[in-house]
Amino acid sequence: MSAASFAVRPTSARRLAGTGVLLRFALRRDRVMIPLWVGVNALMVLSMPNTLKGLYGTPAERADLIGQMATNSSLRAMIGPVFGDSLGALTAWRAGVYAGALAAVVSLLVVVRHTRDEEESGRQEMVASGMVGRRASLTAALLAAAVANGALALLVTAGLAGQGAAGALAFGLGIAGVGMVFATTAAIVAQLTESARLARGLTAAVLGAAFVLRAAGDSATDDGASPLTWASPLGWLTNLRAFAGERWWVLGLLAGAALVQGAVAYALADRRDLGMSFLPSRPGPAAGRLGGAGALAWRLQRGSVLGWSIGFLLAGLVYGGMADGAADLLGDNEGAREIFERMGGEAGLTDAFLAAMAGMLGLVAALYVVASVLRLHGEETSGRAEPVLAGSVGRLRWAAGHLVVAFGGSALLMLLAGAGLALGHGERTGAILGACLVQIPAVWVIGGVAVLLYGVAPGAAVGAWGVAGAVLLIGWVGPALDVPSAVLDLSPFGHLPKLPGAEMTWPPVLVLTALAAGLVAAGLAGLRRRDLST
Repeated sequence: MSAASFAVRPTSARRLAGTGVLLRFALRRDRVMIPLWVGVNALMVLSMPNTLKGLYGTPAERADLIGQMATNSSLRAMIGPVFGDSLGALTAWRAGVYAGALAAVVSLLVVVRHTRDEEESGRQEMVASGMVGRRASLTAALLAAAVANGALALLVTAGLAGQGAAGALAFGLGIAGVGMVFATTAAIVAQLTESARLARGLTAAVLGAAFVLRAAGDSATDDGASPLTWASPLGWLTNLRAFAGERWWVLGLLAGAALVQGAVAYALADRRDLGMSFLPSRPGPAAGRLGGAGALAWRLQRGSVLGWSIGFLLAGLVYGGMADGAADLLGDNEGAREIFERMGGEAGLTDAFLAAMAGMLGLVAALYVVASVLRLHGEETSGRAEPVLAGSVGRLRWAAGHLVVAFGGSALLMLLAGAGLALGHGERTGAILGACLVQIPAVWVIGGVAVLLYGVAPGAAVGAWGVAGAVLLIGWVGPALDVPSAVLDLSPFGHLPKLPGAEMTWPPVLVLTALAAGLVAAGLAGLRRRDLST
């Protein structure tokens, strides 16, 4: 295309020039992450009808479930209210909030990666020097998120069509709508902040606030009518009432919120310079003293550690408070009891629930350790590692600073989760703390895989997210589907003792710790020998 033809284009077309190329590039970069997380989310949803059919196979069992949920405010806070007794309605109840939250996480990661991440690394400046419109980058990022959410909506709609075509369509569109609301939220935050890390953290905080608002509203009422529920996009998904007399107008709320936020994001993008932000970082001198590579790593990651720590403590408090209520709800249902026993052991339903929640928090902690380890990759590819390594700091010392934060931070998360569970439950503090701390070796194995991939094959480092996603899928969906033990054993979490009910067995814990250490050592050896990215 010639410069003359570019110049005579209409203003709107000029602003979007190059969007198609950038979209294809974004989808190529995310060719692993998007299919993986969309697949995990879809499989979680689509596995529910058969699971729920086994748990609540008769009308009497479903009526009993609805009656118990109406009086169990703690479980309504965790999952949401039930609006119907069909398998489709129960699927929307059981999976809706978490499917929407997972779609939101993927959407915010995609948008921030292709907007603020690109500007922070300097790549966007190089791209913008060509014939690329001012709005092309943001549009491509939002379209990439739309592709991910659209694919998820298609999978959910097709997979649940047998439960009712209208309900399946409403549910699929509702989940995708929540994803796009948070995609546009991330687009706004990316204009406000100068750091991609801060943009992800702030958008995740908005998502956390949405979950808390919905939980508080649903715990107060059993019909989703609380103003707190309506203040949250996750509450909108609940009140869509898929498979239970769909409220199609709720989809208009999701679409309207996404459109309004998208317009705000474009308006902000048009009013700032490339690389700048409306909330710039505070200029120096920096407060405090950086005494070495470890102190620098802590300075870079302390905000992330703090945010995750607060989340794990609060999650522990909530789940601990639910333990007795879960036992009351599931005690008479043999199918539900069997699932929790597969997840948490056979020493009593309350112990099984606590062990299952400790394991679930361990799975989420694995996501933290992968993100923290891969901060090394981000520092290297952005060029920020080069001036640090140009001085007296060696590669291993530089990497060790970040790994201490990653592995030590994951241990801190599980300690806080255990403290929250113990405080929420109010009994057996030591046993519950042990149930959470025993998850740490398995979390470290996932972190070790991330170190190995980064050190030996940095181009494949993103594959660590695939490993974490596969482990998460096995831990979440495997017990509900009663998959063979050989599949469950593919996850390091499958080898841990099911505390607090089971006896402590040290050999698997020690083996997993040694495996994690070996993976880290192999990764650091690879980092020491290879060339750094330029």
